[in-house]
Amino acid sequence: MTDRTELLEAAMDSMPEGVALLGGEGQILLWNRSAEAITGYGSADLLSRQAPEPLEPLLLAGARLVNIEPDAGGQLGHRTLVYASHKQGHDVPVMARYFMLRDGMGGRMGMAILFHPADNLDALPHGESSQGGDVKASQAVVEDRLATMFGDFTRGGLPLGVLWISVDQAAELRKTHGTGACEAMLEKIKQTLANGLRPAEEMGRWGDDEFLILSHERTPEMLETHAQALGGLARTADFRWWGDRATLTVSIGAAQAEQEESLADLLERAKTSMITSFQAGGNHTTSAPRRNTCSPS
Repeated sequence: MTDRTELLEAAMDSMPEGVALLGGEGQILLWNRSAEAITGYGSADLLSRQAPEPLEPLLLAGARLVNIEPDAGGQLGHRTLVYASHKQGHDVPVMARYFMLRDGMGGRMGMAILFHPADNLDALPHGESSQGGDVKASQAVVEDRLATMFGDFTRGGLPLGVLWISVDQAAELRKTHGTGACEAMLEKIKQTLANGLRPAEEMGRWGDDEFLILSHERTPEMLETHAQALGGLARTADFRWWGDRATLTVSIGAAQAEQEESLADLLERAKTSMITSFQAGGNHTTSAPRRNTCSPS
């Protein structure tokens, strides 16, 4: 008769995501077939052993989270972009989630890690990201959340709107004052825009000079009105560098998701609208035309 351990292992092996279970001392107790396929490391190489160095960015990130106090544990299920090295030597970017494992008394037993390849980072339109891993990591987190929200929308869930926001002065500030000044300015814009977000909205970097806001406004008209309000809010950002105050403005492209369009199409409409706003002189909002508008007979 098949015991529960065999059933559990069979269930883990059938999952499309990589699954790793770590014991309290960081030893690897389970490594499913998807984990083998993603990393090139077989379970025979790893079980009952500590993480090999190439997998430390993936597995030891979870080990560090074991030390998070219980009241902060709600952060563990969030997806995080991490980089591991494949057994053949090349980098493997993955989106990972970490979950604390506890016994019946609340004591820590170990960690469960679920991960999948982040190869789709280049499959959707993004802003340029030449500033390093921080921007790419933000893109990965936003993209993962965007995919989830878009999937919910296509299954009849909440409406989804995308605001693609470019800071008009960013490129010039980076050229004249350097990356440090530009990053400080972008952080100020981010903080200012955050004050105008709805409770369920999410925002993240989408490029060197760009942000993406994910919204649940019900109609394109409401999304555009909200975008215009955010554009006005951006102009209130009090940014000073070496005593000089800079007036900041943003170019915004707003696109409301429609049924029977792809996520890439939605983002492309938002990007095209943002570019239209920028080419109009900036400090402007453009709403993407609807794809499914019927032409008059």
